[in-house]
Amino acid sequence: MDMPSPDYPEVRRLHLFSGMAGEHYGALMRGAYVQNFPPQIELITEGETSDFLHIILSGSVDLFSSWNGRETSIATVRPISTFILAATIRDAPYLMSARTLEKSRIVLIPSQDVRAVFEVDNEFARAIVTELAQRYRAIVKITKNLKLRTSLERLANYLLQQREQAGGASAFDLEFEKRRLASLLGMTPENLSRAFKGLRPYGVSVKGNHIVIDIDKGIERFAKPDPLIDDPDS
Repeated sequence: MDMPSPDYPEVRRLHLFSGMAGEHYGALMRGAYVQNFPPQIELITEGETSDFLHIILSGSVDLFSSWNGRETSIATVRPISTFILAATIRDAPYLMSARTLEKSRIVLIPSQDVRAVFEVDNEFARAIVTELAQRYRAIVKITKNLKLRTSLERLANYLLQQREQAGGASAFDLEFEKRRLASLLGMTPENLSRAFKGLRPYGVSVKGNHIVIDIDKGIERFAKPDPLIDDPDS
């Protein structure tokens, strides 16, 4: 379906688009459209050429990759944000695949239109550079987490992040199922199960997807959270 830009002010408010000239934004969105996708629909496939820039308005999307019969989750995309910008700008093949985790509403903007406006709108170009820099830093943090920490330390820091997102509550539910969590943390499901058991002395108990943390038993001293790895905004 066509997407008149006034109908989606939340897209215009994104940092990527907020500073660009009105006529350029109108030209960019003229060929855009919105689709509703059910869960577990593959939106893009790694190795294919980037035809669209995607903006998720509602729902959630799993970015993942496969090789030699193995698959790993790389990141979760939530509203309102874009994916995968670098392939669109470079007119290059996708390095990751993407699928919906739940019913999702997504804007698709033709990649050729994004590149055309990138060439003529300086504010848009600067916003793209800023966003790509932020995503580069996020990848560096993910790499440091995987290479510098043990599986137990990675799980401990992930749980502390989830606790913070839950407002510091001592009990909360995992945001997705354990198999996918294991993949995001670079572990097998079996290793994840052992890691949960390994955190019991530090006040972590788990039942299904429900987590309880007794913060006084030392999980923060064990995890040693570091803003240069764990702070998404730094």
